[in-house]
Amino acid sequence: MDISEEKHSDITLQTSSFKTALDGFGKLVEYTAAQKKDERAGLFIQKEDAIDCDKFYASVQELFGPEVKNQDVKCFYRKLCNNPDASMDWCEIFGYFSSEEDAIASQMDEENLVFLVSRKQRVVISGSRRRDVIKCIVKIPQLDLLIAASQRGLITVFNSQDTSWITGCDYLSQLKRIVATTERTIIVWDYKAQGSSSQNYFVIKPVDHCLLCVCVVPVPDQLCRDDILLGDDGGFVTRFTVNSDDFGLKQAKSKKKLQNQVLDSKNFKSVKRKLHNDWVMKIRYIPALNCFGSCSLDSAHSLVLETLKRLEDNSPVREFSMPRGANNFCYCTKANVIVTGGDDKVLRLWHPNISTKPVGKLVGHMFSITEIVSNEKDQHVISLSTAKVFRVWDIQTLSLLQVFHDSQGGPGDMQIYCMIYDANHGMLITGSSVIDMYPLTRMIQDTKQVPHTHEREINVMLYNKYFRQVLTVCSESIIKVWEFETGLQIYQILDPHGFSVELTSAAVDESGFLFATGAHNGTVKIWDFGSGQEMKMLLEGKDWKEEEHRIRRLIFLKAQEKHQYLVLALECTGTIKMIQGKEDDVYLMVIWELPDAVPLLQDGNRVVSLRTSAKDRSMAIPFPDVQLVVERKFSQHTKNPAINIEVNCIDLLQVEGYNLIAAGTLNGVIILWNFVTSTVKEVYRPEDCFTVDPDLDPKRFRINDILFLFRTPECARRSSEDSICSSSQCDSSKSPQSSKGSKQSIHESDVKGGQTDVTEREQQPVEKRHPGGVNLPEAQPPILVTAHEDGHLRLWTMEGRLLKDMLPFTKHSAISLTSLCTDSCTRILLAANLEGHVILCNISSFLDPPHDEKKFKQVLSWRAHSLEIIQVIYVEDKQVVLTASVDGSVRLWHALNGHYCGYFGQRRNLEISQTSDFILPCDVSEYPIEIKEESKFTEKKQKYQYPLIFDRERCTNMSSMSLLFKRTPPKAFQVEHDFKFFQSLSSPKIRSHALEGFMTENREAGIVFGSLPIYRVPSPTSLRSLPLISVEAQRDSVDGIMGKKKGGHVQHEKAPRKRSLKRNLVPQINLASCFFPALPK
Repeated sequence: MDISEEKHSDITLQTSSFKTALDGFGKLVEYTAAQKKDERAGLFIQKEDAIDCDKFYASVQELFGPEVKNQDVKCFYRKLCNNPDASMDWCEIFGYFSSEEDAIASQMDEENLVFLVSRKQRVVISGSRRRDVIKCIVKIPQLDLLIAASQRGLITVFNSQDTSWITGCDYLSQLKRIVATTERTIIVWDYKAQGSSSQNYFVIKPVDHCLLCVCVVPVPDQLCRDDILLGDDGGFVTRFTVNSDDFGLKQAKSKKKLQNQVLDSKNFKSVKRKLHNDWVMKIRYIPALNCFGSCSLDSAHSLVLETLKRLEDNSPVREFSMPRGANNFCYCTKANVIVTGGDDKVLRLWHPNISTKPVGKLVGHMFSITEIVSNEKDQHVISLSTAKVFRVWDIQTLSLLQVFHDSQGGPGDMQIYCMIYDANHGMLITGSSVIDMYPLTRMIQDTKQVPHTHEREINVMLYNKYFRQVLTVCSESIIKVWEFETGLQIYQILDPHGFSVELTSAAVDESGFLFATGAHNGTVKIWDFGSGQEMKMLLEGKDWKEEEHRIRRLIFLKAQEKHQYLVLALECTGTIKMIQGKEDDVYLMVIWELPDAVPLLQDGNRVVSLRTSAKDRSMAIPFPDVQLVVERKFSQHTKNPAINIEVNCIDLLQVEGYNLIAAGTLNGVIILWNFVTSTVKEVYRPEDCFTVDPDLDPKRFRINDILFLFRTPECARRSSEDSICSSSQCDSSKSPQSSKGSKQSIHESDVKGGQTDVTEREQQPVEKRHPGGVNLPEAQPPILVTAHEDGHLRLWTMEGRLLKDMLPFTKHSAISLTSLCTDSCTRILLAANLEGHVILCNISSFLDPPHDEKKFKQVLSWRAHSLEIIQVIYVEDKQVVLTASVDGSVRLWHALNGHYCGYFGQRRNLEISQTSDFILPCDVSEYPIEIKEESKFTEKKQKYQYPLIFDRERCTNMSSMSLLFKRTPPKAFQVEHDFKFFQSLSSPKIRSHALEGFMTENREAGIVFGSLPIYRVPSPTSLRSLPLISVEAQRDSVDGIMGKKKGGHVQHEKAPRKRSLKRNLVPQINLASCFFPALPK
């Protein structure tokens, strides 16, 4: 008894402790969610109070112990950050999910399947009759519409008295109606019309044979007319033409419903020809070949492939023969092959122009093949047999990829009558007594799996354009190198700077053969990019304090001697130094350090001169040894620990005529080192950046990134030739989401000479592109762009003049910007922010003088991550944007439209080519936003059209001779009255200084106030005279003013009334000219 009581007490204690842990976890989630809501609202949160991923994981581990996994807690934290209002379940931190929608099937981890059978969806047709089956399914891609017709006439519910079976259906693209065939009739249904279903259809009959299949010929140039191809049991193929007049006019003539709906087939234009000796099983029109195809059970004429003109004559046709005929066929556009299948259980591949022998065979089915469809994007062919066995084939390698079987349903539900592949949604759809949908495995992977490149947050990301590889570094100090186009991992390096030494920065040299890494302890290493072998190392100093020499930024410099390496490094203390590596020396050494100019600039010196110090060096370096020239004694400011003035980011510009280093500090000061003029100056200093306000965020002035915008003469000439988005590209980028109706589209139309192209051609040598030495345009001075903590994007001249201050348009405004990037010709500018958004701006025309700020346009914005983006990179030749985030993933996006391509580390290969599939990662729910152009409202004035009005003065001045122009006046009064009236009509006389309204479209003022119209009111008329004392003087002044009116007309009859009104004015000021204008005679 003692043992049982002890066990019971232990169980009770464990249960109570777990309930306590659950209560603590609930409070932790509530506190974190409230904090994330405050962050989105723009409230400042102290760093020590902020709950990041590490603090959240430590708190969860303290509550539940070490059993919880870091990856599960990280996924839960991402979900909480992305949507704080969403319902959370504590089971998710242990890797368990309450529903299958949130869990990834284990089958996905075990094998690379084409279709994920475990995620099959089944749709039961409501209202279907007993033992009814789906006979035909048609996909309309342009409308994202699915048409299904059952055997017993489900699609024709209106045809309740007709017992014929539906044999096929299709969509009339010009008439916007659905056509269906029964055994003896053709039905045209207006599915969009309102009212009773008996008023929305037409029945065309009679027909000579039993109709078995139907398809529509897509001819876009035919308006209000569609051609229908019909196949029947007599082996005939009929071309049937229907017009809109055949339905609309006849429906309006009669009042009887049923008699009115039946149309005679003899009144329609049709032509038919016998092509087979057996039933026509399937008929399709192939636009790529400009011909139709029909298959039959006839062994001699199994498949016919010809143009529509051959139906009108008796000329020979292209025939393909196969044993026991063909039940179905499909055409693969990319492979240019026709795949047929029938009762002989063999798939045959035919070239469209070779009908004597197939080019390939696919064997494997044990039963008759009934349906064949193709996946053009993946080059797959899916075949189905009567035993409900699916086989997926690779059309290029002729290999079998997957076999699966539909085992659900009873004996009466064995046969599947139709099958299609939906390319828009990546789904295989079949029809039997129900509709089954099999999604592609990659679609589930892309939309359900959390992108995962590293176990920890990403610190650094680099792109090697010569090797076409991407290097990523996480906070656990793991270096991974990826193939850019496929996403395959090439190699990885564990603990490159030693155990538990975090890497904080990296850089790749211009040739692409080397890369350098910097760590938090100040050590720097140079590696061989191709092999990942360590080459040289900068050792840690003995007297260095922890994190004092943390490397924030590394930049490779051009060495003037071979086998010499120069790296510019920025430390966390703001120190900028140069590191040298020699060929025969294993260790790196610091050979140059930039003096600290912040104290001098803080003292009020806007510009400080530099003195070059003469030092004997064995090799030339890009920057001279300089010292600050102090012209007067400056006061030594005691450093306030609450104000950080260290340099946070740097950028370098070394071109002909310029040798510059730009630096942005933690308190918002921009410093420019000019080694050509030997000066260092303060480009910009915010107000109150050296004062402490406890109510404001001390980081509000911080500059997170800085970038030079400089366009070479070659790029300046090329930018005038290219455009940022051609009309065809814009249309293709909008179509995937426009069809869904879910994309927030604010389309920006092309501006004359304003838009540039994110596509970047391979840079050609200047000599080849400019034969004969064509003069290139002069290079313009560089421009500085800075990304600020307050969310603003600012552009500056070298003199410190602000050219543009922009707050990027995203779902949540004023989000801190974290990273900047541009292309080689500075035609676009990419920015990333703290909430995971990417902003794409067009700066091609803006860089040309005089730097009109209206030409700086934000083109696109989309959300790439749910957490902070630490780096954004643009790959020009592929038009792809790379984003790295603290969520541990590196993702790829199409720059033209913000569509998701994939992430490094996924199981399938990357596909960075432009596709029509639009998908989003599981942690992103916002669609890309295209920004509307501002000039439509700000530059174009509204022109109003006014109607004609009666001009009384014109009617009075009209002479009697004008009445002679009237030919046959019946009555004198009528002629005079009507003619004078119409001749007196004229446009209204509008004041030239009327109020002009225009739309501001000022995003900084917000959505409501930024869209309100602003009216410009002209200044009021100045007072004509001072206040008058006597009544006589008032009378004289009124008479004088009235006499000065336009035309000199004075109306003495109404003068007393005006004088009486004037006497009542207090104070007595002469306002007659403003409120009482003279009336014309």
